Amino acid sequence: MPKLCGDEDKTLSETVLEAISCLKGERVRLDEILDLLGRDGMLVVCVFLTLPFMVPVSIPGVSTVFGLMILLIGVGILANRRPPVPLFMRRKSFPTAKLKTALEKGIAWVRKLEKVSRPSLPRLTQGALMHRVNGLFLIAGALLLMAPFGFVPFSNTLPGIAVLFIAIGMLQQDGKAILTGYALTFGTVAYFAFLLLGGVAVLTRLWEALRAALGL
Repeated sequence: MPKLCGDEDKTLSETVLEAISCLKGERVRLDEILDLLGRDGMLVVCVFLTLPFMVPVSIPGVSTVFGLMILLIGVGILANRRPPVPLFMRRKSFPTAKLKTALEKGIAWVRKLEKVSRPSLPRLTQGALMHRVNGLFLIAGALLLMAPFGFVPFSNTLPGIAVLFIAIGMLQQDGKAILTGYALTFGTVAYFAFLLLGGVAVLTRLWEALRAALGL
């Protein structure tokens, strides 16, 4: 596969679309995706990895492996170095047809953000401190993405969009996009907390009803 990342004449969406078109065979491995996009373009990889979560297409294992890869990218940004990718992750493969379908549908988000994204709020995009803060938010988004709520509506979409906004904001020097990513991250935490509290309340009521039925 040709290496696409690094062609300065291409927009981000064009780079990602070309990468999608280069996915061949029945299954594609994570290391093939990394080689295709360029290991030095980790934020481009991050954008690519969020796309399957923009639409409700379920591909077994994607949220765990892609989420973990985004987490490693965040750690790499935090440490100011390229993240090491474990061998078991690089060898993980996914059905190409399903992955391409999800990616092609998700690319609409990148196109929309590209049209409106402009350099803004430089305090959120410049300097080593903010670089590390943004890395922390990528890690937080990745952890939320890997949370075991895959059966719940928007549980993958919300953190995926948050990571997408932060990654594109860093690439485009767009502080407003990064700020939106922060808000979506906190919104996802609130949503998950609501789900957990609701689940606890339901289980408590069921337990009380069971005790009453059994006369305990």
